[in-house]
Amino acid sequence: MTDWQDAMREIQRGADEILLEDELVAKLKEGKPLKIKAGFDPTAPDLHLGHTVLINKLRTFQALGHEVIFLIGDFTGLIGDPTGKNVTRKPLSKEDVLANAETYKEQVFKILDPEKTTIRFNSEWMDELGAAGMIMLAASQTVARMLERDDFKKRYANGQPIAIHEFLYPLVQGWDSVALEADVELGGTDQRFNLLMGRELQKEQGQRQQTVLMMPLLEGLDGVQKMSKSLGNYIGITDAPNDMFGKIMSISDDLMWRYYDLLSFRPIEDIAALKTRVENGENPRDIKIELAKEIIARFHTEDDAEAAHQDFIQRFQKNAIPDDMPEVTLTLSSEGMAIGNLLKEAGLVASTSEAMRMVKQGAVKINGDKVEDTKLTLSEPGEAVYQVGKRKFARVTLA
Repeated sequence: MTDWQDAMREIQRGADEILLEDELVAKLKEGKPLKIKAGFDPTAPDLHLGHTVLINKLRTFQALGHEVIFLIGDFTGLIGDPTGKNVTRKPLSKEDVLANAETYKEQVFKILDPEKTTIRFNSEWMDELGAAGMIMLAASQTVARMLERDDFKKRYANGQPIAIHEFLYPLVQGWDSVALEADVELGGTDQRFNLLMGRELQKEQGQRQQTVLMMPLLEGLDGVQKMSKSLGNYIGITDAPNDMFGKIMSISDDLMWRYYDLLSFRPIEDIAALKTRVENGENPRDIKIELAKEIIARFHTEDDAEAAHQDFIQRFQKNAIPDDMPEVTLTLSSEGMAIGNLLKEAGLVASTSEAMRMVKQGAVKINGDKVEDTKLTLSEPGEAVYQVGKRKFARVTLA
């Protein structure tokens, strides 16, 4: 197998679609370093494992000797990406965008080689483009073309408002590719329209069109919806090792293999060998432990990964209550405190409705005893250990 074939095999790993694959093969055969671009809008301070699917693929290109450009969308972040949204997204302030961008720079180097990574901000060229340039850019496309985009089309058909500035987002993302003269742009499958816009604008400017590589959207802990902080089904790369370990161990056995394909740095052959071990009767839990330790070591240390493993054994496999947990003191009223309010005030759930749901699922315990009454009211002062699910504990004192 030739070098370009080896490279394509690694590039194709986990990818959903490559447009156009023949173009990428031709570029690789040239034997020159390619400019690989992926953009991230700093709309929140922390990244989660879903974001790292693209970053991992950047790492693959980096290992193959190509120039990786981690593009921080400090300009596009002010617009707000409308992708997948059924309402106009509220733009962030410049201060919020810049503060979040700083945390992104720190976090991505847990995966990428800082000496081989170029970090750019798209305000560099968008500020220079100016109002006149933006008008010329907007004139390059029609409203009809913009309404071909699925989420715009649905909102228009449903009579939901589309702000004019939202049409600018795919244009600016496409112009980023022109400014960087990108050879390849990476994005999620939900970014298809925006990614292809880069090809169109490059063609208009007489540039060689970028190849588009789309990666799948990583499912969250529920195994159904994409990983998202707003849905609460995410694993943050700044999560504590114990939390990260517990979350990874909670995913289904089927989802585990998808996480291996998209998140693990193990060679394809090694993952195939792990699947063979399970087919031969090994407990999938043991394979999941290897995945958890690999990911924790990446974002923390190997010692942290081993400590999290031992904590997991003590806490879950031996049903032990951890020694180290948050301690909370709450004040009882004359009417006592409802279990839902207590769990929320103790930081064990985000809302009383979530508390009710967890009680109904049998996931709430007091000193190891399951709570079955959603209307339970605590009225006696004292201390007890409250548990929600497998990972959340708090020592609560009612006074």
